[in-house]
Amino acid sequence: MTILVTGAAGFIGSNLVKALNGRGEQQVVAVDTLREADRFLNLTDCDIADYLDRVDCRRLVTGRPGDLNDWLAARGLDPIRAVLHQGACSDTMETNGEYTMDNNHRVSSEFYDWCQAHGVPLLYASSAAVYGGGTVFIEDRALEAPLNIYGYSKFLFDQVVRRRAASATSPVVGLRYFNVYGPREQHKGRMASVAFHHFNQFQADGQVRLFTGHDGWEAGCQQRDFVSVEDVVRVNLFFLDKALQDPKTQGIFNLGTGRAQTFNEVATAVINTLRDARGEAPLSTTGLVKAGQIVYIDFPEALKGKYQSHTQADLGRLRAAGYSAPFLSVQEGVARYVKARLGSAAS
Repeated sequence: MTILVTGAAGFIGSNLVKALNGRGEQQVVAVDTLREADRFLNLTDCDIADYLDRVDCRRLVTGRPGDLNDWLAARGLDPIRAVLHQGACSDTMETNGEYTMDNNHRVSSEFYDWCQAHGVPLLYASSAAVYGGGTVFIEDRALEAPLNIYGYSKFLFDQVVRRRAASATSPVVGLRYFNVYGPREQHKGRMASVAFHHFNQFQADGQVRLFTGHDGWEAGCQQRDFVSVEDVVRVNLFFLDKALQDPKTQGIFNLGTGRAQTFNEVATAVINTLRDARGEAPLSTTGLVKAGQIVYIDFPEALKGKYQSHTQADLGRLRAAGYSAPFLSVQEGVARYVKARLGSAAS
């Protein structure tokens, strides 16, 4: 049967498609928009059964005209077995509320309705942005207070899922991504991970730029739960298998490492991996600052009051659901990512 991946040409979506191929899945239908044409590069080493523009997919999901499974049948493809819904407006600085709510809330609700009507598991991307400026990151309504329209759009769909959980007849799993980094994010521009930007800065200028202190945090010491896309894919596949085996699979789960690490640690991991590739000895963060390879710039006014200075996923629910694998640390995951980018540039 067919697996539908929305946002398939995007960062996490394309990594999921590649991983599904690695498990022998060939009937994967990729849904996305290629208005920014270079996003196709994320799929050139993937095998997909067909491509469907997001606008056309939305019409089929809402029955205007026909149905998604009818479209598949006309192309000789099996009915959908599961939907991995990664497509969204992922720009946390987006100010067009109408656009963001339509992409992140309304489209997700339409997929929810279609999946429930057809008995199909739905795995969707939520976000740690729902916690806003909070200091406790547990999947609990009382702890959720998003700071921007992006976080609110994700938060609101989570509420739909919670409200309808008791009447749901097929699996629904929401995964609250924390700060994801890794291969296939080059198209994201300013919204790419800090590891991506640190790599580019050091290769271009021989230094990495971090924010000075703000809101009680010292320079470069703001902390995030940085999680490798490798781990994100593994958790998605875990819940995909679980949902296909158990129709009662339900829930919203944090997807981070459970360990907050500093921006200084990310920068140090990036630089030292690049230094090693050049035959240079590693340096401590302090040593890199003294060498002018880490520099601190003023904290942007536009981010004040809208910035999460600390995030750390509580993994209690994820572990209780049966996911027991360890997560890559920044030192491990970022080093692997940098080496992958170096290898890609050399090939």
